[in-house]
Amino acid sequence: MNTQFANRALALLLALWLTGCGKADVPAAPHADTPGHAEAAEPAKGPHGGRLLTDGDFAVELAIFEDGVPPEYHAWASVGGAPVPLAEVQLTVTLARLDGERNVFRFQPQNDPGSVSGAGFLRGDGTVTEPHSFDVTVEAEYAGTTHRWDYQSHEGRVQIAPDSAQTAGIETEAAGPRLIHDVLPLYGRVVVAPEAVREVGARFPGVIRELRKSVGERVRAGEVLARVESNDSLRVYDVTAPIGGVVTARMANPGQQAGAAPLLTVSDTTQVWVELAVFPRDVPRVRPGQAVRLAGADGSPTGSGRIARIAPAGGAGNPALTVWASIDDAGSAWTPGLYVTAEVLTGGGEVPLAVRAAALQAFRDFTVVFARVGDTYEVRMLELGRSDGEYVEVLGGLKPGTEYVTAQSFLIKADIEKSGASHDH
Repeated sequence: MNTQFANRALALLLALWLTGCGKADVPAAPHADTPGHAEAAEPAKGPHGGRLLTDGDFAVELAIFEDGVPPEYHAWASVGGAPVPLAEVQLTVTLARLDGERNVFRFQPQNDPGSVSGAGFLRGDGTVTEPHSFDVTVEAEYAGTTHRWDYQSHEGRVQIAPDSAQTAGIETEAAGPRLIHDVLPLYGRVVVAPEAVREVGARFPGVIRELRKSVGERVRAGEVLARVESNDSLRVYDVTAPIGGVVTARMANPGQQAGAAPLLTVSDTTQVWVELAVFPRDVPRVRPGQAVRLAGADGSPTGSGRIARIAPAGGAGNPALTVWASIDDAGSAWTPGLYVTAEVLTGGGEVPLAVRAAALQAFRDFTVVFARVGDTYEVRMLELGRSDGEYVEVLGGLKPGTEYVTAQSFLIKADIEKSGASHDH
């Protein structure tokens, strides 16, 4: 981990320790030992495991039921602990979400076949979509009296001051339409570009008197590589390097006769390409100019490029076609002979909604991003479609235009987990 990254992470965690988490299921209660100090209290539970809301003798137990069905509200009403006729209870639950959306649920009596007493429950008329993070208003009318409760039920939510977010390197962007490419995986190796390779030979036949360079040695353009004595004139002349680079082959030695065959090969290893093999079935998908993502066989180095050339046919005994990809900003890490994996972006189409793949995090049993509303960050559970490795199609769980965290999202997740935010209703 580099120093700048570590300092950002430390600054964010310190800021979050000071500002605290945004989760609160019930209003804070005074601490028993220190007047004015507040801590979260666990909500009272009813016999069915739901939240128990009381107003005098009247009580409503409210729970989100999600055992084998999409999440839905179930409720039970009682007076003095005794069940009341459910048909006489008018119950409404209103959820106010962080982004301003409001969900209203009305309830109808349902029989409970699992109950020995034959009692039933009140069932909400819709699905409680994720995240289950909202401000809740419950209104119940029974026997001419209206009862109301307001409370917070937040999960996967945290507040971060803007200066702390900036210090930590948190970045966001709006979710929207994107071009999702089709990806063709290929394999190959780094080679010197053909125009950066020169075979060096004698101008006139004769005896090699000196051969000054060996394989692996660097040479400068114009540097003397060999001296040859001409058979005709018996004069010794210089053989110089046509380009600067590295000697990659030596085919002769002093005392030998120089003729038409080359003496040395000089390669400029700073000019490299990636040579890739394409199977016949995939040939129609490859075109010059297509973008390519590159990585060494062990994951490093990484880079990008484009398809530069395509061989007209496969080699003898090998039906695979050879293509060459350029490397953008090729540095010393891209050495000839390095084996690489490549992803050619061959096509695809625009999807209505997508997010960056780097923004995705695991949260409970979901893949999520973290939406930003003001200074508050909250989880969004996603249904995902196809991906090209850079962007992922979103099929559900996120509204178009939502601002979401694209960089340092794991810090948001870490603070939510540190706060102990639970899936509690």
